Amino acid sequence: MTRPTAPQTSSAPEARPVPEARPARPGWDEYFMDIAQQVARRCTCRRRMVGAVLVRDTRILSTGYNGVPAGIEHCLDRGCLREQLGIPSGERHELCRGLHAEQNALLQAARHGISIEGATLYCTAQPCTLCTKMLINAGIVDVVFRDAYPDSLAVELLKEAGVPTRMFGQQAEERTCR
Repeated sequence: MTRPTAPQTSSAPEARPVPEARPARPGWDEYFMDIAQQVARRCTCRRRMVGAVLVRDTRILSTGYNGVPAGIEHCLDRGCLREQLGIPSGERHELCRGLHAEQNALLQAARHGISIEGATLYCTAQPCTLCTKMLINAGIVDVVFRDAYPDSLAVELLKEAGVPTRMFGQQAEERTCR
């Protein structure tokens, strides 16, 4: 009777499949701005889609998007008061049913007891004067935005308060977030 023999093994290492090339890992600015863009998709404003993310030590503290307060009928369903009144963009912010993304990010942090002092704001749009005043008093220490907004007073206030402000992509992206 013959004994079965064990299969022969090769001493050569087994070939591993080559992984497909993957996109480069994003820097922190790109990462948080991408998240702000996703947050903006939740907006209920008929005019603009804006998203905001508050970050400290590379950790998300709060997010916000522009839209009406909780429990109020959305402008997407009811119509835009500003359009009905013929109010141009950037004027008479008090005549709007909605809140700005930056305001909602600040309010969500407050509602949940999250300190945002020393945080960086990532926003898909440059903050207006009203939001700028709130951000300064909340202790935001850096503002990164994607799209410019024609509000020279907001720029002046941030500069006077010593809050660095820059358009996304205009400086090195690898940096430490506050």
